[in-house]
Amino acid sequence: MRFFVLCFFVITLSVSWAAAQEIAGSVSDSQQRTEATTDMRDMSMAGVKMDMTQPDWMPSPEDGSGTEWQPAATSEPMWMKPIGSWNLMAHGVVFVDYNQQGGPRGEGKAESVNWLMLMEQHKLGRASILFREMFSAESLTSPHPGFPELFQTGETYHGQALVDHQHPHNVFAELSLDYTPPITIAIPALSKTKLAWEFYGAAAGEPALGPVAFMHRASASELPTAPLSHHLQDSTHTSFGVVTTGLLISRFKIEGSVFNGREPDEKRYTIQFAPLDSWSARLSVAASKNWTAQYSYGRLEHPEALEPGSQRRQTASVEYVRPFNQGSWASSVVWGRVHDVFDDHNLNGYLLESTANFNLRNYVFTRVELVDKDELFPDDPLLPSYRIGAYTFGGARDLIQSRLWQFAMGADVTFYSKPASLDSAYGQNPVSFQIFLRVRPALGRRDR
Repeated sequence: MRFFVLCFFVITLSVSWAAAQEIAGSVSDSQQRTEATTDMRDMSMAGVKMDMTQPDWMPSPEDGSGTEWQPAATSEPMWMKPIGSWNLMAHGVVFVDYNQQGGPRGEGKAESVNWLMLMEQHKLGRASILFREMFSAESLTSPHPGFPELFQTGETYHGQALVDHQHPHNVFAELSLDYTPPITIAIPALSKTKLAWEFYGAAAGEPALGPVAFMHRASASELPTAPLSHHLQDSTHTSFGVVTTGLLISRFKIEGSVFNGREPDEKRYTIQFAPLDSWSARLSVAASKNWTAQYSYGRLEHPEALEPGSQRRQTASVEYVRPFNQGSWASSVVWGRVHDVFDDHNLNGYLLESTANFNLRNYVFTRVELVDKDELFPDDPLLPSYRIGAYTFGGARDLIQSRLWQFAMGADVTFYSKPASLDSAYGQNPVSFQIFLRVRPALGRRDR
């Protein structure tokens, strides 16, 4: 198994390097860019579209994370280029910001949130195979203990639980392949039903558990900060070893995964192989091109380095994307629950997230959360869990919109609600804020 994963890693890394070189060498020709956008749109979701009529509600695998569905109306800034029989794509973002967290336990820090995703698509049989690689330099741009964030918990550093910090993401955040060929049924009554079989394998990737990871959600596109409920909802987006299979039946998809449920350790530049002893299942629906929803359930074996036992996780989410003249609106509602088998207790996280783009250049965004936290004081594990509220409001404006790039400046502010018993540690009314610059591709925005 490890030999297979290692070979897969070497192949995908080699392909991704070649893809980056080809994309970088081709984006200067505007005619090529136009042709690339058109050709790529024709190839999107090729595992279904190439042999089946593509309805406008069918999400594209380039717009989500892992195998999760984001609404088909999502417009993803992306570079796209056909090279021979290959279709190459690249997208990502770099935030450079000053992050000031308030209260006695807060701190200020200059940092960068960043990631790059490369994709290579090639016809294989009746469908196409999609390779995907995601990388992050956050271990250099915000080294441990990571990004200051009040009330954030999850993972460890030097054998201690991380508190009031969000960990940096791994250098290798995804190394995967996805293959979704259509299925032909000879039964006349079912001949018009759209059917496809899905296979997803990853040395580093995302099992069928949770919503679209926060950094890929359209509703969080201008938010550099991870949700406080991240570790209750979508923290498995980087799992070192994933195998997923499923069926697409018209507007529905049902899938299951086996994966390594352990959280990545603090060596952010390594891939930490372990047995695929965790599992999950997910039901997704694409109600229309504007709506998707999912419910998922999973059992994670030994996910926490400092806690014994297993976790059971449930998540449910609804995503909505509505393009309009010179803009769009994206919103997500997410619920996540973790049941700790060892301690026999539940933690819940509730999230509402929304981003609106006006006149193409202007953005306003918000994130509202209620989340249970039981690791704020790791030296005293007998303390109860606390219900924390976080309310973020912000805006951004693109200062530059070239044929290749979008360059924006923005800011946000976060207020909190908490039990009065936390006043001595966090202050009575802590307030946090960020000022940031954001750079990402502008080519290949797809408005459907």
